[in-house]
Amino acid sequence: MQSPFTLPPAGFGPGSQSTDEALEYIALPSGMRTYVPHMPEIEDPDSLAPALAVLDQVAQACDLVAREGGRAQIALAGLAAPARRLLAETLGHGEVSMRLRGVPAVAVQESVFAGVWVLQGADIDLIEVAPVPELAVTRAHQPHRATTPDAPRAPGVVNAPALLAELGDKSASYRPGAEIHVVNLTLLPHTPEDLDHMARVLGEGAVTILSRGYGNCRITASAMPHVWRVQFFNSSDTLILDTWEVTQMPEVAIAGPEDIADSADRIREVRRAMA
Repeated sequence: MQSPFTLPPAGFGPGSQSTDEALEYIALPSGMRTYVPHMPEIEDPDSLAPALAVLDQVAQACDLVAREGGRAQIALAGLAAPARRLLAETLGHGEVSMRLRGVPAVAVQESVFAGVWVLQGADIDLIEVAPVPELAVTRAHQPHRATTPDAPRAPGVVNAPALLAELGDKSASYRPGAEIHVVNLTLLPHTPEDLDHMARVLGEGAVTILSRGYGNCRITASAMPHVWRVQFFNSSDTLILDTWEVTQMPEVAIAGPEDIADSADRIREVRRAMA
């Protein structure tokens, strides 16, 4: 008798599979998200001329900022409701939004054109063209919750003191244009008590930023100058990268010169379609 271990396996090979049903495959991605210009409909061009003029100003400001740096602001106060609606529809909502605490509190929303920001608050109603809004930099580390360097160490605090000493040293020695210094908590051993202690010692500043690019990125200014908490979450809202950065503004929130120059071209493309 032949050993069963030498017999060819049943159910495999030519002719062993049913041909009655077609094979089904998992659907593969069929495209990627790209910029598609939105063209608002204009019924009365004369009444919307102020909004079109603002778009022209924004495009010119993008050219200037991309070429020479700095920033430019365009006031929106006084625009009639139809013009405001057209402007809002054209600019849309981009990936980055900010909450700026202080007096007055300011809401910031990046438009679909990188580097074109809409700022709204009491007596603040404007578009700012810049890598990042000026108020987000100047207000960032104004204490919303002050630093507490003498906070007692709770049981379970292990590595926080060493990390705080590193961040404090880099904060004190930071100079504009200096290279970013990153403390990657994801790669370092730490306890939940370490994280709580660091948050308590470093306090909280006045600026919170949310960037919705590949997943979500939450950026929170601490009350210690130039120190930011940067947290990346995947599409399931699971924290995948947790860092403290010592810099003027984390790069994920900044629009580069090339992006701003591209915004000028795209705004003009939309503007020509509306003419």
